[in-house]
Amino acid sequence: MQTIQVLGRTFDIFIQEDKILSMVKTLAESINQDYAGKPVVFVAVLNGSFMLASDLMKQINLACRIEFIKTSSYAGTQSTGSIKELIGLKGDITGHHVVIIEDIIDTGLTIDYIINLLQEKNPESIEVCSLLLKPEALQVDLKPKYIGFEVENKFLLGYGLDYDGFGRNLKHIYVEKS
Repeated sequence: MQTIQVLGRTFDIFIQEDKILSMVKTLAESINQDYAGKPVVFVAVLNGSFMLASDLMKQINLACRIEFIKTSSYAGTQSTGSIKELIGLKGDITGHHVVIIEDIIDTGLTIDYIINLLQEKNPESIEVCSLLLKPEALQVDLKPKYIGFEVENKFLLGYGLDYDGFGRNLKHIYVEKS
């Protein structure tokens, strides 16, 4: 299926599943190498990162645990510019290496908020692993260590990314048709 319809909008395949999974493996290899012999706490940002987190964790060969945090900054296809924490971190991360798992970084406001929130809990280090980054949309000074693909500032769907909650289940990443 090359073109799909979701809630009256049309999307074309942008990144196919095999390329996504290959990139996830590459990201995991880098993380495994960088944290060899060190325990890591992964913090997955829900809802969008659930597919990435699942596929990434299958490739991680470290002593680790995973926690979840849920934030919201989108309404439809636009960032609201306002972030609110919906579900907070429960486990202790003091003195631990933390890798935040994010599906996509647009403005960077959400990930910046999360980094600041986690820094208050005194981790040893914090890094970000995001499948997608939109450099031209960034509004904060942010240099994530683990980035899968840099993409244009277009609306994307699938592999965890949604449009009003729909489309997260798609195995490919789609771009809205112009």
